[in-house]
Amino acid sequence: MAATVPCDLSVIIATYNEGPYLEDSVAQVRAVLEQTRLAYELIVIDDASGNDTPATVRRCAAEHGDVLQAVFHDTNQGRGGTVSDGIRRARGQYVGFLDIDLEVHARYIPAMVQALQDGHDVATAYRVYRADLRHLHRHLLSVGYRMLSRRLLHHSLADTETGYKFFHRERILPILDQCQDRGWFWDTEIMVRALRAGLRIVEIPCVFTYRFEKSSTVNVVRDVTDYIVKLWRFRRNTPAP
Repeated sequence: MAATVPCDLSVIIATYNEGPYLEDSVAQVRAVLEQTRLAYELIVIDDASGNDTPATVRRCAAEHGDVLQAVFHDTNQGRGGTVSDGIRRARGQYVGFLDIDLEVHARYIPAMVQALQDGHDVATAYRVYRADLRHLHRHLLSVGYRMLSRRLLHHSLADTETGYKFFHRERILPILDQCQDRGWFWDTEIMVRALRAGLRIVEIPCVFTYRFEKSSTVNVVRDVTDYIVKLWRFRRNTPAP
């Protein structure tokens, strides 16, 4: 697929030290998209991983070179910085990203695209959790963050921090240019800014299934403190209209 040719959909896969999931996840994403009539591209971005993930990205590019563009950051840009890079590089009328571990499966991508085709500007996953005591702390942190975010930022969105968001590209670009955070808070920032700008948003319920073999990177004290600080800073600097 030539780089100058537009397409229907661009899917961004941002990865950082997550090589073990990449090849299987790319194959699953492509299997889903091959069942649609969409002309698509995959943009896999390695955010300066410190392990063998870049080599895995290159193997994926060799195997799926007809649809896959590989991008390598020299320095770590963070979650928001990496996804923003992908959105700006995208050629699709619609653009989206999903977390590489596919804890929310790629099977929901067609529903996201259909929502955009039906007139929404943003379509995201609203994560529905299966009961699992082994990851109870993650679930409680997520639910607590949702409640705090709605209270402090005065919005009605159910799940701003989900790693499964799809956009009408031309309509999200002006919002993207306003975003300041380049880390994990970017997910909340772009959703709240999009809502305040009047973009039409739909949240689609999607089953969230934990990967038991995946080690959690959550540091409760550090991560909770960081999110609260960023929520307060965003509230102070961009008060609700």
